[in-house]
Amino acid sequence: MHYLTPIQIETNPRPDSAVILLHGLGADGNDFAPIIPELNLPEDIGIRFIFPHAPSIPVTVNGGFVMPAWYDILEMEIDRRVDHKQLLSSAAYIDDLIEEQIEAGIESNRIILAGFSQGGAVAYQCCLSSKRPLGGLLAMSTYFATSDKIELSAENRSIPIEIHHGTHDPVVPEALGKNAYSLLKQKGYAANYRAYPMEHSVCLEQIQDISNWLQQALNS
Repeated sequence: MHYLTPIQIETNPRPDSAVILLHGLGADGNDFAPIIPELNLPEDIGIRFIFPHAPSIPVTVNGGFVMPAWYDILEMEIDRRVDHKQLLSSAAYIDDLIEEQIEAGIESNRIILAGFSQGGAVAYQCCLSSKRPLGGLLAMSTYFATSDKIELSAENRSIPIEIHHGTHDPVVPEALGKNAYSLLKQKGYAANYRAYPMEHSVCLEQIQDISNWLQQALNS
């Protein structure tokens, strides 16, 4: 699959951490870029935000229409059937972006993965299978698509995991977010779950919580 050059925005001239944030189905890297000013981060926190673009591929559940997607969705039942090969390919691409940040001088434990909807499923796979110790995982309005196939890495057993979901989400039912949280807790991960009175979106209260969580994760 072909991936365009990601958008990069730095909060100060000397970033010592990175947040790689993956958009959802049908969007692109521009989708979450406007969130940065809303985070109201302290001036002394230097973060390089990276917003990758998913490749444009046919999506089966949308009648084969070509759109930005990290992987094909084959069925929309509660336990979604997806193209695992494409999902793993996208996770490998994000792993390459992590390596680029390490080569640029960012320590791996200062790199946080975040994803919304489809992007969150890729973030789950990439982060929890990574052989590098990462700084955290933020999963928004998403599901753990590879939970029954993933090879969990020992390096990221103790990273902070923040899971957010809308209580009225008609696209990715909240049950899927809760299922991921329960599974991770059962496996001993330090996961935290927050629900918001919204649909398949992001709200102001959530943005404030994301800001607080990022600061805590990067200061720990």
